[in-house]
Amino acid sequence: MPQKITILAIDRYRTGFTTARFTLGVDVLNLFARLRGLSAKLPLTGAAKPREHHQPSATAAGFEPNGHSNAPERAHPSEIGTAPDLSANLYPVGEASLKENRVQTAPPPVPAAVEIPADALATTPATAPAGRGGQQQTASPILKAIGKTAVAVGGTVGIVGKVATKPFQGSNPVHKKRWFWVSSGLGLGCLALFGAWIFVDRSVSQYAPVDALNYVRPGTITIKGLDGSILLQTGNATRETIKIWQMPDKLKKAFVAIEDRRFYEHDGVDYKGVTRAFVQNITSKNLVEGASSINQQLARMVYLNQERSFWRKLREVRLAQKLTEGLSKDQILERYLNLVYLGEGTYGVTDSAWVYFSKTVDQLTLSEMATLAAMPPAPNKYSPFVNPKFAEQRRNLVLDRMLEAKFITAAEAKTAKAEPLKTKRSPLKREQQAARYFTKYIEQELPERISAKAIKEGGLTVETTLNPAWQTKAEEIVNSTVRNNRGSFGQAAMVSVDPRTGGIRSMVGGTDFETHQFNRVTQAKRQPGSTFKPIVYATAIAGGISPNKSYLDAPFDVDGYKPKNAGKKFKGYITMHNALINSVNIIAIKILIDTGFQPVIDNAKSMGIESKLEPYYSLALGGLEVDLLELTSAYTTFANRGLHNPAHGITRVIDQKGHIIYQNKPLPTKVFEPDTTAIMTWMMRGVVNEGTATSAQIGRPVAGKTGTTDKERDLWFIGFVPQLVTGVWLGNDNNRPTGNASSTAAYAWSRFMRTAVTDFPAQNFPPRPDNLSGRKPELKLDPIRPRYRRDLPMPKDGERVDDDKKNNNDDRPRRSRRRRSEEASNSSSEDNSPRRSRRRRSEEVDSSNSNSDTPRRSRRRRSEE
Repeated sequence: MPQKITILAIDRYRTGFTTARFTLGVDVLNLFARLRGLSAKLPLTGAAKPREHHQPSATAAGFEPNGHSNAPERAHPSEIGTAPDLSANLYPVGEASLKENRVQTAPPPVPAAVEIPADALATTPATAPAGRGGQQQTASPILKAIGKTAVAVGGTVGIVGKVATKPFQGSNPVHKKRWFWVSSGLGLGCLALFGAWIFVDRSVSQYAPVDALNYVRPGTITIKGLDGSILLQTGNATRETIKIWQMPDKLKKAFVAIEDRRFYEHDGVDYKGVTRAFVQNITSKNLVEGASSINQQLARMVYLNQERSFWRKLREVRLAQKLTEGLSKDQILERYLNLVYLGEGTYGVTDSAWVYFSKTVDQLTLSEMATLAAMPPAPNKYSPFVNPKFAEQRRNLVLDRMLEAKFITAAEAKTAKAEPLKTKRSPLKREQQAARYFTKYIEQELPERISAKAIKEGGLTVETTLNPAWQTKAEEIVNSTVRNNRGSFGQAAMVSVDPRTGGIRSMVGGTDFETHQFNRVTQAKRQPGSTFKPIVYATAIAGGISPNKSYLDAPFDVDGYKPKNAGKKFKGYITMHNALINSVNIIAIKILIDTGFQPVIDNAKSMGIESKLEPYYSLALGGLEVDLLELTSAYTTFANRGLHNPAHGITRVIDQKGHIIYQNKPLPTKVFEPDTTAIMTWMMRGVVNEGTATSAQIGRPVAGKTGTTDKERDLWFIGFVPQLVTGVWLGNDNNRPTGNASSTAAYAWSRFMRTAVTDFPAQNFPPRPDNLSGRKPELKLDPIRPRYRRDLPMPKDGERVDDDKKNNNDDRPRRSRRRRSEEASNSSSEDNSPRRSRRRRSEEVDSSNSNSDTPRRSRRRRSEE
C-alpha cells in the first residue's frame, strides 16, 4: 500500500517531493488565501533546490528584515532546466510581494481533505543539482493541479452560496412567506414518511409469508398422535383446523362480506375500505364495519400483537402486503378462518361451531354462519351466550352485507333473518384429552429433547408415535381386566412398542389417572420374575452354548443360595429349550453360572434395561427391579433380529414458525446376531404354543414369556409378533399378593393383540438355524467360579419334590382348561407342566467339564450337546 504524506502548509523548499492534504480547520479562509497566493508561484514543470540536511522550512520568520531570504543561494535556472523566471516564481523578493498576493486573491473555501499517495507524485521531474550526500530532489506538477482545483472548488462554493442565500436577503425574503413554511413542512413530512417506510420495511424483513401457514400461538403446546389427531393442547390454541375446500362457501363469503369486501381485489390493504369504514362508523356512531383487511388481521395474529401504536400499524400494513406477495388469497383466508378468535375461548370456525352450536362447519345453517362471522370485532359483546340481542342484530348486518355483495339472494337473507338464534353449548374440544398417561409421559420427556427457553416460549407442536386406535383398545382392555378381577388385583398396565423403530404405539399406566397420575408403565419398579430369563438364555446362546444342552434339574446349592422351582418339583435332566418352555428356575441359575454375571448385565443394558443390575444369583430369576417400558423395550431386540432401537414417544417437535427443532433419528444398536435371536424366538414360541403362555395364542406366530414373583404379587407377560411387542403387568400398588396367575396377563395381551394385528399382515419369524451345536461364539462368556456348588440328592419316594416339602403345605391347584400353571418362586418362579422324564438320576456335568457324560448306565444317561 503506498505511503500517504500529509502537510498543512506548503514548504517552498520541499515542493519537489511532498504531497498535500487540505484539511478544513479553524482559519479556513486564511489557508486558502495562502494557497492561492502560493499557487501563482508554482513551477510549470517542477523544480528542486539543494538544501542542507535538517534545514528548517521556509516561513514568514525565515526572511531577513530587509525582505530578502536568509536561505542558501539558489541554483541557476540553466542548471535545473526550468524557465528563466522560475526563481522569481518560487522565491518572492520580500514581504511586499506576499502582501500583494494576499490582497489580490480572495480566500476560497476549503474542500474535503484529499489524500494522495506519495508514489503517485513520482512523475518525471526535472533534475536538480545534487544536494547534501549527492542526492537529487524532484518536484511534481501535481501541486499545480491542487492549486487549480482549490481555486475552482472555492469559486463553485461561492457561487452556490450566493444563489442559495439570495432568496433570503432583501426586503421580501422567502422565509417570511407562509407558502414557504407550508411547502417546507410538506416536504419534510414526505421525507420523514419515506424514511419511516424504509425503516418499517427493514423491521419486518425477517418475517416470511410462509410462516403464517405453520403458525401456532405462543404459550401453547399441542401433542399429536401418529395419525395427526390431537391428543392434548395447552394454552389458547386452535384445536381443529380444516382446509379451505372443507369450509362451506357461504361461511367464507360471510366473513369476507363483513370484514373485507374487496378481499380478492386489493394488495393487502383496502384503502377504499378504510375510508368507507371510517365514514360509516362516524355516521352511525357505532362500530359497524372494520377498517383492517383480512390480510392485516392475519398479519397481526401471526407476527405482531394487540399494541395500539402508529409503528405497529405501519408494520401491519407492510406485512399485509407481504402476505399478498407470498401467499394465495385462499391460503390467507384459510389461515385467517382457522386462527380468528370468536369468543368463549374458541379459535377458528371449527372450534366455534362446536362450542356455540355443537355442530361441525358443514352442518351450520346460513344464519349460524352469519352469527360466527359477526363476532371478530368484539367477540364478547356479540357472543350469543352473552348478548343474544346484540348477536342477532350483528348477524342481520352480516346478512345485509352478503346481500349487497350478491353473495346470497334476498330470499335467502330473509329466511336467515327470520330464523331464531338458537345455541347449544358444548365444551371446548381442547379440554378433551386422550391418552392421559402417554401425554403426561411426553410432557416429562420434552425437557430432555428441547431447551427450557423453547418450552417457555411455547407455540410447539409435538408429533408422537402413539396409535390412537390401539390406545383406545388398550385402555378398554386394561379397565375391563381390572374390573373382572376385583379382589385379586387392583391395577394393570400395558405398553406396546414397534421393534423396527422403538416408537411407543400405546401406553396405559393404570386405571385411575384422575386420582393419581402415577404411571405404572414408566414409574413403577417391580421384580420381573421369569420374564428376565430370556436375556440370560440369549447371552448363553450368543456365547456358543447349544439350546439342546442338558442340565440336571434337582435340588441345588451354590454358595449357600438354594433356588426352588414352582411347585417344588424337579425334572431330572432337561434341555435348555424345554427348561425355558417350562420356566425351570434351577436350570436358569445353572445357565447363569456358565455364562457369567457381567455378560448378562452388559447385554441387558444394551437391550434397554436402564435400572441398576447387581451380580447376584437371583438375577437369573428376575431378582431385580425394572419398569414395564424398559422390559418391553428389551424384548424388541428379539423381534428385530438382534437390533435394539431405544423406546421413545416423540417423533419431532416443531416451533410456531414451522421450524423443526427436534427430530428423533433411530440409531439401532446391534446386541445379538440374527441366528441367536432366531433361536430365542423359536424357544419362546414354545412358551406360547405348549408352555406357560398358551392363553396368548392369537392365530398367528407369537413368541413371549410369562413371569410371576413371590406369592403372585406381580403377574407379567411380554410377547411379540415381528411387527409389535406388547407388555402387560397386573398387581397391587400395596404389593399385596394377587392369588392369580400370569396366564391372566397373557390373556389380556391376546385380547389387545387380536385388534392391533388387523392393521398389518401375518408374518413368520426368521427360521431357526439348523446348526445348534458347535456354533461360533459371538461374545466371550465369563463363567462364575462359585466357592462351592452341589446338587442335592433327590427324594427317595420317587416324587422328585423339594427336600423341604414337609414344610410346604400351600401348593395351589392348577387352573383348569384355559390357562396353564403360573410362575411363582421365592424371588421369581414358574409353575411347570407335569412332564416326567424317565427315571434318570445323573449328576449335572460341571461347567468346566460340560462335554463329559455322568457315570450312569448308558440306557439312563443323556449326553449334553
